[in-house]
Amino acid sequence: MNADALDSDASKLRSDVASSLPAEPLAPVAEPVEATTAMPRSAAVAEPVEATTSTRPPASDWRRRYARYLTITDAITIVWIVFGTQIAWLGLDADLATRNSLRFGDFSYWAFSTLLVILWMVALALNDTRSYRVTGVGPTEYKRIFDASFALFGAIAIIAFLFRIDVARGFLLLSLPLGVGVLFIERWMWRQWLAAQRAAGLYSARVLLVGSESSIAQVARELERTSVAGYRVVGSCVPSGRIGGTIPGTEIPVMGSVAAIERAITATNADTVVVTSTDDLPADKVKEISWALEAGRQHLVLAPNIVDIAGPRIHTRPVAGLPLIHVETPRFSRGQRALKRTFDIVAASVALVIFSLLLVGVALAVKLTSPGPVLYKQERIGLNGEPFRMLKFRSMRVGADAELAQLLEEQGTSTQPLFKVMNDPRITPIGRFIRKYSLDEFPQLFNVLGGSMSVVGPRPQIAAEVALYSDRARRRLLARPGITGLWQVSGRSSLDWAQTVRLDLYYVENWSLMGDLAILVKTVRTVFFPGATAH
Repeated sequence: MNADALDSDASKLRSDVASSLPAEPLAPVAEPVEATTAMPRSAAVAEPVEATTSTRPPASDWRRRYARYLTITDAITIVWIVFGTQIAWLGLDADLATRNSLRFGDFSYWAFSTLLVILWMVALALNDTRSYRVTGVGPTEYKRIFDASFALFGAIAIIAFLFRIDVARGFLLLSLPLGVGVLFIERWMWRQWLAAQRAAGLYSARVLLVGSESSIAQVARELERTSVAGYRVVGSCVPSGRIGGTIPGTEIPVMGSVAAIERAITATNADTVVVTSTDDLPADKVKEISWALEAGRQHLVLAPNIVDIAGPRIHTRPVAGLPLIHVETPRFSRGQRALKRTFDIVAASVALVIFSLLLVGVALAVKLTSPGPVLYKQERIGLNGEPFRMLKFRSMRVGADAELAQLLEEQGTSTQPLFKVMNDPRITPIGRFIRKYSLDEFPQLFNVLGGSMSVVGPRPQIAAEVALYSDRARRRLLARPGITGLWQVSGRSSLDWAQTVRLDLYYVENWSLMGDLAILVKTVRTVFFPGATAH
């Protein structure tokens, strides 16, 4: 082939590439590149190629960096627990013996403990406990740690039985719960650190939203509301082809049309593309986006229009190339009801024993500081709309109920089914203290034992509030009301009625025992550090 032919082919190739690029320019990026990239403010726009091809580590390195941190502290934790338990239980010199005809030879517990540490670390790695998809938020991280640990110790017990290896049962029985418990604490501490980093805009995925403007605004609001999840929106692409400006109701810059996604990723240094709606996208556009992303560094996320549904109810089943999403109907099986009731009885009984002196102290304080009974009894609406008498330590002056209607009228909230009076003048001085730290709720443990309430559930309301329920809000009554609940640990009095209903319905339709335990842990934190949301 001669030189003229080569020049002709090169010119044709440049022409084809140029024609395939979007015609419109990209909108300027409204915010600087994340601090971890150490780039100047203008680099993301002026030099997009250098932003992704420079020798500096890409922003997505935070995922691997955080996984390394977890690996190091997991190893320290497991070594400390395993060898500490061995020394405490067996002393400094102990041998592990086998009684099998195929004798392996006696070896010390130091060797066994070393092998246990290695296998425990391998089990945590194989169960993906350090994946960025589960760390930092939600119960899945803790569930995977428990599953991996339980499976490992179960396998060790089976092998020891089959090969008749004498392993001190106390050593194993002590190592498992202690190890899992300390791993939980270690991961929780890392979550607090990660939440602080994400509040500063670090250790977060840089997200480019793709879809209709309304769906982008909805997804952006949810991501902003749960910033601890680590999704930081840096731009958007819309099917309309509009260039510049922002998405209505947000500060998200519009980078261009969906044809400019690859260039928008470069300009914003995004490492995650979230498709918020596919109705207005060209056919096969999602597939083309996935082909354009760099494997392992850039990620594609689909956000279907399914909200407030927990993972266990969602199942993906590929059929003829279609990723069909199955959503299970919310229901309480008999086994779930029995499990929840058993948990309520055990938890309430233990709490009454532990806090018995505190209950006596609060009762004396109420009795000695204001005239009237110690306990306040009020009719509330419970499971399936059945009324019951709820117990509380009295925190208001006698006759406070008769003043409620006038106070709500003055406040302008008499038509809302959440009768909260701000700066309530009816509350006694001691009542203000016990309400702030939720000490007035402790007598409801007797309601739990009696079966009218649960430890965790939607907050019970009076009949006047229930009368204002919409059909959607009435679904709150499908679960037994609780002393604490999802909305109490998600903002308490700072939430409006719509947010409260949404959280309660999420709880009712997605109940799990692990979810109850997570809410109880958050309740402890909320009680000790109530902040400005407690009234």
